[in-house]
Amino acid sequence: MSGSPFDLTGRVAIITGSSRGIGRATAEQMAAHGAKVAISSRKQDACDAVAAELNARQGAGTAIAVAANISSKDDLQNLVTRTREDLGPIDILVCNAASNPYYGPMSGIADDQFRKIMDNNILSNHWIIQMVLPDMRERKAGAIIIISSIGGLQGSKSIGVYNISKAADFQLARNLAAELGNDNIRVNCIAPGLIQTDMARALWENPKLMDYIARVTPLGRIGQPNEIAGAAVFLASDASTYITGQSIVIDGGTTIASAL
Repeated sequence: MSGSPFDLTGRVAIITGSSRGIGRATAEQMAAHGAKVAISSRKQDACDAVAAELNARQGAGTAIAVAANISSKDDLQNLVTRTREDLGPIDILVCNAASNPYYGPMSGIADDQFRKIMDNNILSNHWIIQMVLPDMRERKAGAIIIISSIGGLQGSKSIGVYNISKAADFQLARNLAAELGNDNIRVNCIAPGLIQTDMARALWENPKLMDYIARVTPLGRIGQPNEIAGAAVFLASDASTYITGQSIVIDGGTTIASAL
């Protein structure tokens, strides 16, 4: 991998929500490309299991496990502090963790559910990004990747508030890219389509929706977590040093499809 523009050797990455799904696939691919990674999700035992597997596969010291609830600013600060102490200054941040406690029309969502979506999917990203910036500013280098969604580009009858939060993530990346460009810190989004993760289970277990996706999506299927991870490696690596403030859509063609 040495000499490749995708080589992440010597770099330290924090990936939130990385005990499963897209986050785990991203951690596995970044570690395979040489990065040291901090595995984080709400449950310590789940984080420990992923870190142990990566250390067995890629070598001792590749991964640490730090449980953190993204709704807690203190938890996120502990994640950043522990990563810095155990692995070194942070080069890469992947804001992957998110939540969606409500499925249905916006007219039925409770205020606390609305606030939870906004806090976990937008505010928590802002918090942890600000926490890692000192390391990146000191070295005049860094890559921040926010996992948004094609939902931020579309309307929905069932996940409307979630989509609002993901649209805000696009703008968060654009604003930060404008602010941080002089420090050579790049900020980008990945916008997955429907991916077979636990969080999206209510969608991909819906036969009518799956039939619709099979009919209108050019690739005729939903995606897998590893199909998002490669883009994260690209945006974290020197292969993308002139890309910032952008959103890469990875959806099998869903957003360009026609039902006709």
